[in-house]
Amino acid sequence: VQLQASGGGLVQPGGSLRLSCAASGFSVDYYTIGWFRQAPGKEREGVSCFSRSDGSTYLVDSVKGRFTVSSDNAKNTVYLQMNSLKPEDTAVYYCATDHVPGSGCPPPRKYEYWGQGTLVTVSS
Repeated sequence: VQLQASGGGLVQPGGSLRLSCAASGFSVDYYTIGWFRQAPGKEREGVSCFSRSDGSTYLVDSVKGRFTVSSDNAKNTVYLQMNSLKPEDTAVYYCATDHVPGSGCPPPRKYEYWGQGTLVTVSS
């Protein structure tokens, strides 16, 4: 089970980025993918959860209306589309999975497999 997060970068406030989480060793069709972020000096925060198998989707309140989650089963990849970015979105973003089929959106402590993180910096 491996996850590869990519797509981070430097963007101005109001801009957009799309993060990708490429999975290997399992299919994103059957397992939950969560996105998390950690800003400097802050605790890790759950941003979203996406379970294609049962349609579960979660977005933290601070990103609702700005971020969306989708998947491409042909590429075995889950995307986090981030629009209207704000400086407070600056963080290292990680994708993760609990690798438990049909788990819906589990609590953060259940995620066992993590990607390496990709840095998003929102600054003018």
